[in-house]
Amino acid sequence: MKKALIFLVTGFEEIEALATVDILRRGGVEIKTVSLTDEKTVVGSHSIPVIADELFDNADFSSADILILPGGTVRINEHDGLKEKLIEFNNRGKNIAAICAAPMVLGGLGLLKGKKATCYPGFEKYLDGAELATNEAVVVQGNIVTGRGPGLTLDFALQLLETLEGKEKREEVAKGLLLL
Repeated sequence: MKKALIFLVTGFEEIEALATVDILRRGGVEIKTVSLTDEKTVVGSHSIPVIADELFDNADFSSADILILPGGTVRINEHDGLKEKLIEFNNRGKNIAAICAAPMVLGGLGLLKGKKATCYPGFEKYLDGAELATNEAVVVQGNIVTGRGPGLTLDFALQLLETLEGKEKREEVAKGLLLL
């Protein structure tokens, strides 16, 4: 079974985080929500409190197949421990994904240099060295997946499912959601 970690910080975009968790779980991926705060309860950008599965310091990175960053706030760019893990995963060729404002973290770390990427409009300036694909819902470049924003979360999450479990599983889940 593939394993994923998705990170929550105060102000995260609820649709991007929770729909991604939902779709990956429907597809058989073991996904854990990880709080980047000192508390398991994290309040999203629309005042919805979510109880994370675990705190960052207790997360099992050794068995994770992908790290996922929802957008909603630039606060996700303030966690040094997360940045270290993103660099480590990238150096090992392991999967990383970010949607909306969150690709700014990858851009700031230099992980998008020479790669095609997308993000929420207005955050392009943070994608240092990236080839901008601003009209694309989701972009896959090697081990990195970027998504544009909240209304495109289903596309993003289904692409992550395909990356982890294959096209057949993606189509199965999409069909169950009446997307095919």
